[in-house]
Amino acid sequence: MRMKRTLATVAAAAIAATGLVACSDDSNDNKDNNAKDGGNVTVKIGTTESDQEAWRVFKDLAKDNGINLDIVQFSDYSPVNEALAQGEIDVNKFQHIKYLAAYNQSSGNDLRIVGSTEIVPLALFWKDHTSLDGIEGKEIAIPNDPSNQGRAINVLVQAGLLKLKGNIADELAPTPTDIDKDASKVSVVPVDASQTPSAYNEGRPAIINNTWLDRAGIEPSTSIFQDDPNSKEAEPYINVFAARKDDIDDETLNKLVELWQTPEVEEAVAKDSKGTSVPVYRDKQELNDILDRLQNK
Repeated sequence: MRMKRTLATVAAAAIAATGLVACSDDSNDNKDNNAKDGGNVTVKIGTTESDQEAWRVFKDLAKDNGINLDIVQFSDYSPVNEALAQGEIDVNKFQHIKYLAAYNQSSGNDLRIVGSTEIVPLALFWKDHTSLDGIEGKEIAIPNDPSNQGRAINVLVQAGLLKLKGNIADELAPTPTDIDKDASKVSVVPVDASQTPSAYNEGRPAIINNTWLDRAGIEPSTSIFQDDPNSKEAEPYINVFAARKDDIDDETLNKLVELWQTPEVEEAVAKDSKGTSVPVYRDKQELNDILDRLQNK
């Protein structure tokens, strides 16, 4: 794994100033020695959300536990996994299992899961309404991207508003063609995720993910229905720490998972998500089994 003990404050400052890789390939013996002599280990971690409060708390907590986090901010999702696969970073935390599965399938790489963080339920919003009453016959805007469309349809299935046809290709990722229109109470219109708040503001019901809720200033607490974070349908959307296959049992990376799951970080995550995030504590093997099932499909 690409981690290295910080030997001196001056060296650490030089690394930070130049933006170079903060560590080099070390043997397991060297990593063990770092732990024994009390030296700090530097881990380069990639994310798209480093401006959130949870990351400040996480970084401070890691430092208290002998881990210097070199947080690499990406402006877009697409390069983060590739940077990990190429060894430019040691670990990342920005994605759910389904996104990771799709990356592995398209790239031919085999990134794996170190541990779980949280899940953010996907919810249905309808301006000036507090329940599903009166929604029958309405047209509901749903995001059309691969990461959210199937989940949005399943939200409406869980709400009892849609029925799916039998023997569909993938029950975890249904498409509009899988909907039994005659047996359903509503219809759906797939739109770009950025347009779902516009549909909401026009008075139409809409499935809106947290990114666009925040940008549109819509309070998550005003949803009229959300999916069950403990359901099988929600499993692909558990957010995770990902690493290269050979590193998923690394002591330091597993320590980072433990630290993210502490009350201090979870409180900050809840604040960032305005109370919508739900902590997830799943066994590493179970998480990778879910990953494998999604990739096989």
